Amino acid sequence: MESARKQLKTIFGYSTFRPQQEEIIRTTLEKEDTIVLMPTGGGKSICYQIPALVFDGTTLVISPLISLMKDQVEGLRSNGVEAAFFNSSQPESERAEVIQQAKSGTYKLLYMAPETVFPALDSWLSMVPVSMVAIDEAHCVSMWGHDFRPEYTQLHLLRNYWKDIPFSALTATADKATRKEIENKLGLKNPHVFLSSFDRPNISLEVRGNIPKKKKQEEILDFLEEHEGQSGIIYCLSRKETEDINNFLLQNGIPSSHYHAGLSNTERSRIQEDFIHDRTPVITATIAFGMGIDKSNVRWVIHNNLPKNLEGYYQEIGRAGRDGLASKAVLYYTMRDVKLLADFARDSSQKEVLTEKLNRMLHYAESQTCRRKTLLSYFSENLEENCGNCDVCLNPPSFIDGKVIAQKALSGIKRTHEQIGLHLLIQLLRGAKTADIYTNGYQNLKTYGAGRDLSNEEWLFYLIQLLNQGAIEIAYDENFHLKTTPFGDKILFEGQDFLLAKFSGSSKKRTETKTPSSSKSASPEEELFQKLRQLRRIISKEEEVPAYIIFSDAALKEMASQRPVTKNDFLDIPGVGHQKMMNYGDEFITVIREFEKTIKPEVSTYEKTYELYKEGLLPEEIATIRKLNKETVYSHLAKLYLEGTQVDLLRYVETSLVDRVREFYERTKDSVSLKPYFEHFNGEIPYYQIRLALSLLEKESAEL
Repeated sequence: MESARKQLKTIFGYSTFRPQQEEIIRTTLEKEDTIVLMPTGGGKSICYQIPALVFDGTTLVISPLISLMKDQVEGLRSNGVEAAFFNSSQPESERAEVIQQAKSGTYKLLYMAPETVFPALDSWLSMVPVSMVAIDEAHCVSMWGHDFRPEYTQLHLLRNYWKDIPFSALTATADKATRKEIENKLGLKNPHVFLSSFDRPNISLEVRGNIPKKKKQEEILDFLEEHEGQSGIIYCLSRKETEDINNFLLQNGIPSSHYHAGLSNTERSRIQEDFIHDRTPVITATIAFGMGIDKSNVRWVIHNNLPKNLEGYYQEIGRAGRDGLASKAVLYYTMRDVKLLADFARDSSQKEVLTEKLNRMLHYAESQTCRRKTLLSYFSENLEENCGNCDVCLNPPSFIDGKVIAQKALSGIKRTHEQIGLHLLIQLLRGAKTADIYTNGYQNLKTYGAGRDLSNEEWLFYLIQLLNQGAIEIAYDENFHLKTTPFGDKILFEGQDFLLAKFSGSSKKRTETKTPSSSKSASPEEELFQKLRQLRRIISKEEEVPAYIIFSDAALKEMASQRPVTKNDFLDIPGVGHQKMMNYGDEFITVIREFEKTIKPEVSTYEKTYELYKEGLLPEEIATIRKLNKETVYSHLAKLYLEGTQVDLLRYVETSLVDRVREFYERTKDSVSLKPYFEHFNGEIPYYQIRLALSLLEKESAEL
């Protein structure tokens, strides 16, 4: 794994892996198959890009959309990685060049669509030294999923060509039924399944129900004015609505475009490029837009209508906040939306599944439980605490002790051996004398009639909350039967406390939650952030690549906060690898230095670190208090030491390690560039320890 960690820092500019990434990569490097379920923005790509860099040969990435491939390849090339995509949109000369380079083993990663892989296997692709196969958007294999693609069902045949290399299937969106199909239909061999949390806590969730059209337009306009200059998507149910809302926005001075499948390929491509390059910040679109967008700085997503299922909704709101910064998701819905979607479902060959999934989507919209709990429970994840970042948490309903109500329902499910649906369970609990009850013999069960005191409407209201809070779940691939979850078993068998929103005869009307408007006078940090954004915009236009490919908003925020003025400090910013340091470091550092000259003197970031150091705190403790990376704190201490401040660096680096660094230092006399040292020691010595050792040696040389 040392080689993997080295690639993470050197290429991508990160010092540590995110949760589960390291274990996934280790499993892949051991040539085992994997299924990776990780939320959008959670770092799925790293899980195959790092092994691709470690393995000899080329990693073949199967991806469904041209735009997604293009984004990934541009991002890799900006980090100095040889990568390419091959698809039907390229000129013949470009395709020929890709084939030639691929056969010679030039590329570490080669992206292809599933429909182009098999024709190529019969010719040039069989001559490419493939070391691994990564299947992105693997949920496309599932007929139960929201984005089924028939060509994905053929991918299991790739095992006939590459029997001894690892395969990895990756997705951000898969319920239990879809996970089963991914495993069964892709020809994976005893795959290790990695299920990350689906939680995206940086996205605030809000639902606005049954708002009149005129008022909704006014609210959207107010929202866009409040978020001026930010990128966002407004999803609509129909093509006509995308055009109508776009026209309304243009008439009110909002720069926007509309996007749907009825436009020509050229138009769609232009609109998407304008959005990616920040030329058009707002897009009104059908769900045809967005799957191939890897744009990290989308700050908000609005749904103008109710989505048809929670998988699609989760994926669509996941296009916001990929950089981890605060973002918003607002959903508008009316009963008209429900009727239209129900009609679509009835006309489908999968009528029952689509109808049930629509019902779950409506349960979410009408939920009086923390929305994040409701959303995550659909993906079989239990959030113990309310999120505090949704409209229900900010305007909570009245709650009652719901343990006994829940236990009655859970007991009914258990006593029917989990072979009962939602509405039949209500009949059982209320002691109904229906044919279904008597046919199944449910009138003989102990729970028969145990809930007579509650009406049909009340039971439905409370059972939806049990679903939304993750105490029960629906098995879509088992005739929609209800199943208890481990959390539900705790309530039933261990007396786990459980609260339910109180039934009041109709959904509680919520007051609108408004974010306090920020002060007009920007902080120095915000002012510098905007200057860095302006520089990034200039560079992106010159290089004709999206701005977020240069640096993400999150990286710029870190620069604005930490204000690195040396190359070594700049390398400490998460997301700054060596290639980007070489390409852009001087320009960004110059802007930061010039900015520092214009602001009033204040206690420097180094002085703040030194004050805590004098209190006897460890670097790790200082990092926690100051919300910095540990490596940044060590960098501060090294700089303070060189400036003559009383700092004992030998507390943090062993003398024997300093001697090892000394040998290479005496050969190169280079105390600035850390990368040659890191590579010389094969990644065994962390960057921060190299920096500390070089600071000691530099001071030693100066005193001779």
